[in-house]
Amino acid sequence: MLKVKMKVRRTIDRETSGLGQRIKEARIADGRPLEVICALAGLSRVHWYDIEAEKVRNALPEETLRKIEKVLGIDFDVNFDT
Repeated sequence: MLKVKMKVRRTIDRETSGLGQRIKEARIADGRPLEVICALAGLSRVHWYDIEAEKVRNALPEETLRKIEKVLGIDFDVNFDT
């Protein structure tokens, strides 16, 4: 009998206080123009400002956070280890 594999997905959310403000402070400290930072992260200025203001619907995708961390050269210490 042929055995078929099935994928199972787990989604984990983490609440992080003040993340938007910390991203804003890191961006300002970086010194590069927002247009440059957004281009490197693959985000629009409007989306970036929404992230800083914590106006992101649902949740900020981890992938987006990791792009921001990479561009700014900072680890915001958001992990999903249980």
